[in-house]
Amino acid sequence: MLESLRRLLRKGPKAVDLAPMKAWAYERGYEFRTIRDSDGCMVEPHTAHPAWRMEWGESQRTYIPGRELRIIGELGTPKELVVLVLSRDLMETMEKQVFEQYVEDVQTRLDTETPPEMRWLVLYSKLTPTELGRLRDDYAAVGSIKPWLQQWLSGPLNDALAATLAAAKRAPPMALTLSRGRLTLRTSMPEVSTDAMAMWLSVFEHAQREAKHLGQVWQSSAEASHSTQPAAWPKSTLPDDEHG
Repeated sequence: MLESLRRLLRKGPKAVDLAPMKAWAYERGYEFRTIRDSDGCMVEPHTAHPAWRMEWGESQRTYIPGRELRIIGELGTPKELVVLVLSRDLMETMEKQVFEQYVEDVQTRLDTETPPEMRWLVLYSKLTPTELGRLRDDYAAVGSIKPWLQQWLSGPLNDALAATLAAAKRAPPMALTLSRGRLTLRTSMPEVSTDAMAMWLSVFEHAQREAKHLGQVWQSSAEASHSTQPAAWPKSTLPDDEHG
């Protein structure tokens, strides 16, 4: 029995099968790399300046246990623009945790150790169920500039998120964030799933294209209005046909 235990310990944990993700990446002409000293891996377009990077490995956020899929891309939007779109169940869990921490009088810990996404739920304006439309039962959204958030969710990104509703009756926790010019999508993924990877990459790419387009529209409008703070996109600089 002792020898059997020794053999088991020598084997270590079961290796993660990354072959499906590697094949998925190569079929699409993407670059695939494993992460040293980790079971994780990375995929990105095989170009000089990739528009996004996909990572799979241990979660970097406490609200997503185990392993997660991360997709990251730089947008260059103003640092004042903060946006969070997340699964409604995840939002309710976060709000409960924030409330409990405040009730327990640990505000200092909340400010220094709590993931920023949880703080944003308290700091920024939330879209109402009416404003979310068909996404209302499954998603929630908050943002520092609410009209921008509404526009972002009203176009192709709305269709991409709606497509996730039909993929599974109960999708895993997902958080799509835009902060300091960086767009990040995080979702729970205990095991590699190429179908899920393709679905969430579609959501990310729609979000990225729409954010870049709106960024250009709002920036042009701010400059045309001679705003003293054009980079922050004040509401007053919206084109007349963009209000609402």
